[in-house]
Amino acid sequence: MLLHDKLRSVDIILASASPRRRELLRATGIGYRLAPKFECDESYPLSLLAEDVAPYLSALKSHAYPEPLAINQLLITADTTVIVDNKVLGKPSNDIEACEMLRTLSDREHSVVTGVTLRMCDRERTFSSRSVVRFAPLTSEQIEYYVKEYNPLDKAGAYGIQEWIGYVGIERIEGSFYNVMGLPVQRLCRELEFFIEALPECCAR
Repeated sequence: MLLHDKLRSVDIILASASPRRRELLRATGIGYRLAPKFECDESYPLSLLAEDVAPYLSALKSHAYPEPLAINQLLITADTTVIVDNKVLGKPSNDIEACEMLRTLSDREHSVVTGVTLRMCDRERTFSSRSVVRFAPLTSEQIEYYVKEYNPLDKAGAYGIQEWIGYVGIERIEGSFYNVMGLPVQRLCRELEFFIEALPECCAR
């Protein structure tokens, strides 16, 4: 039986404001509904290793969800970070910061880590996926054009790989392309298979 058929009796809730994550999950054929917006303080301990920040924040978001989960509900939360020189690049606060981030990423490799948390009323699983992205040298004109035309202030590291900057600027990727977009869908599907193996009988029908 295909995964999306196994999950038909599960009320899957995606708690994400990212249109990329919504699109990617929808493309798997898995039915879901969006969680209503809720507040979450996304600060994290400075002692955390850079690669641990995304899974930490995905779990934080999961536990900030304000409603108790019913027995047949499965909540999915995620967070994506861009890492360069062992430092996390978050979402830029303005165009100047976005341009600075892209200059930092130009002509070098960086890591993209997405953390995902799956939670039901009786169990929880957090995992992460890492991809390595190499940018070609970017000119100031390219950077300024992209920031002006695509307004990447909602994206970690100030870029979306599926946008113009990805077509003209990215030389290679090691790992999942979709992970860089914000959701490692192949890994997610594999994790969901394991996660639902022990579903209560009332959810498995």
